Amino acid sequence: MKIKYNVSNIKCIGCENRIMNSLKMIKGVKEVEADYNTGEVIVDLKNEKVSNEVKDLLNNLDFPVNSEDIVK
Repeated sequence: MKIKYNVSNIKCIGCENRIMNSLKMIKGVKEVEADYNTGEVIVDLKNEKVSNEVKDLLNNLDFPVNSEDIVK
């Protein structure tokens, strides 16, 4: 299951790398893509339960989640 998060404060490649490296540490996250141009973070999850953990970590890293959508 892939979820796209629209987040604030992604300003550079360093931000992308920080997000990707941090989210990959969560058990249940298979893959992470971040794009500072669009402010999108796409996360491939093993199950939907992990989504709250992803949102919490993004918020704690100072990348607040504005919205989320399931990617078909």
